Amino acid sequence: MASTWDDKEAPLLSRSSSEDLEANHSKKTRSSVELEYRTSTTEKFVWLSAYLLFGMLLTIYNKLVLQKVKALFNCPWFLTGMHSAFASVGTLVLLKLGYFKLSTLSQRDHWSLLAFSMLFTVNIWMSNVSLSLVSLAFFQIIRNTAPVFTVLLYRVWYSRSYSLATYVSLLPIIVGAAMTTMGEYQYSAIGLIVSIAGVVLAVIKTIVTNRLMTQSLALPMMELLFRMSPYAALQSFIIGAFSGEVATFKQAMASRTTPTLQWTGSYTTEIALFLFFNGLLSFLLNISSFQTNKVAGALSISVCGNVKQTLTLALGIFFLGDFLIDFQNGTGILLVILGCALYSKAELDSKKRQSLSNLAEK
Repeated sequence: MASTWDDKEAPLLSRSSSEDLEANHSKKTRSSVELEYRTSTTEKFVWLSAYLLFGMLLTIYNKLVLQKVKALFNCPWFLTGMHSAFASVGTLVLLKLGYFKLSTLSQRDHWSLLAFSMLFTVNIWMSNVSLSLVSLAFFQIIRNTAPVFTVLLYRVWYSRSYSLATYVSLLPIIVGAAMTTMGEYQYSAIGLIVSIAGVVLAVIKTIVTNRLMTQSLALPMMELLFRMSPYAALQSFIIGAFSGEVATFKQAMASRTTPTLQWTGSYTTEIALFLFFNGLLSFLLNISSFQTNKVAGALSISVCGNVKQTLTLALGIFFLGDFLIDFQNGTGILLVILGCALYSKAELDSKKRQSLSNLAEK
C-alpha cells in the first residue's frame, strides 16, 4: 500500500499489489498535493472501516474474554511488547511471502526509525502516567481534543490550513464525544498538564507516522511497521521487566490453577490462547491504523479515534448492556454522527477543489 496507490484502488492485501507495497525510494514521486487528497474515496472508506472494525473487535474481545485474565491488565508494558512482537513476526511472514519488499535505507534513516519507536514507547508511558494522575472520565475528555491539537500542529509545523467547513465539523465531534464520557472528573493541576502533554505527544506520533509514510522516508505501511516493531517490542519488554511486571505476572499465574474456560485444559494453555488472539487482533488493528493514517491523513484518524470511542459506548449500550442510554450520552452520539457527516462532506469538497487545482496547473 505504497504511495503509488494515489490514483487507483487496490485490495487490502494481495500479491498482485506488491509493487504498491514496496515501491523503492528511487521510484517514489513527490506531489504538492497531500496523499489523502490523491487517494480514492473508496479506498479511504475501506481502510477507515477496517480500522473501526478491528478496533471494535479488540474492544469486544478484551471485554468478553481477556478481562477474565486479570494478571494481563496489571502488565501494560508486557501487553504492549507482545503487540509489537506480533506486528514484527506478522510483517516478517508477509515479507517472506512476497507481499512487500524492503527499501534501501541509509544509516540516518535507521536512526530516524529508532527515534520513532522511542516516540511510540514514550507515548504509551505518558498515557499510563496521565491515567494515574486523573480520573478515566477526565482522561477521555482531554483525549477528545486530539483533532484540535492535530490542526494546530499542522498549522505551526507545515503552515497547513483546512477549510472553514472542516473546522466547524470538528466541534460537534469533540463535544459529542465528550458528552459520551461518564464519570467523575477528578484531576489536579499537574494531572491536567501531563494529560495535555500526553495528547500533544500522541498527536505528534500520529503526524510523524503519516510523514514517514508520505513525505520524508515515504515508506510503505508494511515496511514501516516491520522496521519499527522490533525496537518498540524490545523497549517495552525491558521497561516492563524493570517496572516489576515479570514478578507481577508470575505471582498472578501462581495464584490460579484452574482455567476459566474448562475446554482449554489448563490455565497456562488458556493464557496462551488469550494472548495469541489478542496479539492477532492487535496486529490487524496496527495494519489498518497505519494504512488509514497514510491514505486518510492524521486529522482523519484523530477524528476516527473519537468516533471509535462513541461506537464503543453505543456497543456497550445496545449489545453488552454496560450502560443505560440517557439524554447526555444519546445527544453525544447524535452529535458525533452529525459531525462525521459534516466532516466527510467538508473533506470531499476539499478533495474536489484539490483535483480541480491540479488539473488547472497541468
